[in-house]
This record gives sequence, C-alpha cells and structure tokens, in this order.
Amino acid sequence: MRIGEASSVSGASARSLRYYEDEGLIVPGRTGNGYRDYCQSTIDRVLVIRSLLKSGLPVRLIKEILPRLTDGGGAGSGPLCAEFVQEVQRYRDRLAARIAELSAQQSALDAYLRGARHLGQ
Repeated sequence: MRIGEASSVSGASARSLRYYEDEGLIVPGRTGNGYRDYCQSTIDRVLVIRSLLKSGLPVRLIKEILPRLTDGGGAGSGPLCAEFVQEVQRYRDRLAARIAELSAQQSALDAYLRGARHLGQ
C-alpha cells in the first residue's frame, strides 16, 4: 500500500512514516517508480513504534528494543545488554518521579479548588 493508505491504516501521519524510515525504524519497499510500498508487517511494526512512543520511550531506546519486539523473537529472546536494561529502568524511574510530582501538584490544585468552592458558597 502507498503512504496515504498506510497512514490511514496505521494512524501515523505520512510525515511520521517518513521520520520512522529516516530513523531506520522501518524499511518500506519501493515500487518500480520509487514510491514507498508498505506491507502489513511494516504497518504492524509502525503500530508497535507508536505504542512505544506513546509510552514515552525515546526513539534511541526504541531503536534498540524494536527488533526484539517485531522480528518474531519476542521481548525475552536473546541476551539483553545489562546497560540497556539499566537505561530503561532509569527512564522508568524518572517517569515515576514525574508522575509523583504531577500527582502532588494535582492534589494541591484539588485542595485549592475545594477551598475556593467553600469560600464561594
């Protein structure tokens, strides 16, 4: 399928598909006239990429883990580099810290709104 249809099917914009290609995350085929040609396995890979991006993983980490997730081996196959696992854990820890900070801010805003509503009654 051409890029427009691949965009519709995957939910990724044509610009995102080109970016994923530039970053080496996907390698679409090419037709005789040079147009990109996306097969279902490439679309499936795009869906995984979008999911990982939505989870907040940066592209540089996605590049390392993506082959394990989409090339049939599964996330647990083959030895994972301990340094990579530690980097993902550090990213997860930073994310947890941000969530805690945002939760504290939300609690403070909730308290403010409760107080403001009480004064307005």
